[in-house]
Amino acid sequence: MQVHHFVLSCSSSAARAMAMAAVAAGNQVHNVFVYGSLLADDVVRALLSRIPQSSPAILNGYHRFSIKGRVYPAILPAENKKVSGKVLHGITDPELYILDEFEDVEYERVTVDVFFMDNSKKTQALAYVWSDKNDPNLYGEWVFEVAALVWGQKGEEGNARTECEP
Repeated sequence: MQVHHFVLSCSSSAARAMAMAAVAAGNQVHNVFVYGSLLADDVVRALLSRIPQSSPAILNGYHRFSIKGRVYPAILPAENKKVSGKVLHGITDPELYILDEFEDVEYERVTVDVFFMDNSKKTQALAYVWSDKNDPNLYGEWVFEVAALVWGQKGEEGNARTECEP
């Protein structure tokens, strides 16, 4: 069995500086629903140089698939299914650009309705949905804890492997 390592490349210091300046300047902020590798705080920190506030949430009407040969998941609309994850609060436009680059062309960013687990309140958030709805490499159900073992983590807040350490 081939083991795939999850490796992040660091965003440019210019992009990080822009994100921090946007936070300080009070630019527009977004809620982003995450359900895969971005559940790991170390992955988010490696990308954004911070860990935004977050809330556990559910996305109804979607299924989280495993992808053959990859350690990260894909979500697609599916009746009577739901995806658990969390909402990252206060994501700035420059940070959103960083997340767009991380998710790449395999995903499209869409607006979805999610429900917070603590109070069942509904809110809108951005989410990254798999672009190829007919991808033959999608199968089963992706589970964070299983992927975390592949990444070398020991639980939800483990250490993702990165090419640069803060």
